[in-house]
Amino acid sequence: MTSYPLSLTVILSLSTWQGTVDWLERNMLTCPSRKWLHLECPGCGLQRSVIALFRGDLPASFQLYPATVPLFLLFGFVALHLKYEFSHGAVVIKYLQGFVAIIILVFYIYKIINHKLIA
Repeated sequence: MTSYPLSLTVILSLSTWQGTVDWLERNMLTCPSRKWLHLECPGCGLQRSVIALFRGDLPASFQLYPATVPLFLLFGFVALHLKYEFSHGAVVIKYLQGFVAIIILVFYIYKIINHKLIA
């Protein structure tokens, strides 16, 4: 196995990460609701928010889709709960799911009111 200096490893990792984020940005999926119904769905903005988060732009990520960070926290906690079986993990997951759902619902209502998504 070849051993590389730490700086080269970091540079290669960052360039690979940047390439992955660029690829994700070039290959974003089209929202079927927006394409055919001309209405944004409750999930519109999630892909752009994740890309902004991966680029390190937390304020832009939050502005595009406020539930992105709580979703990542939820997924991370679910993974940890599956591995370590926390005693009250299922209850925490239920509360986190409710919290994320409320954020999504409130943000969608905000978009409907302020951006006039429904004519």
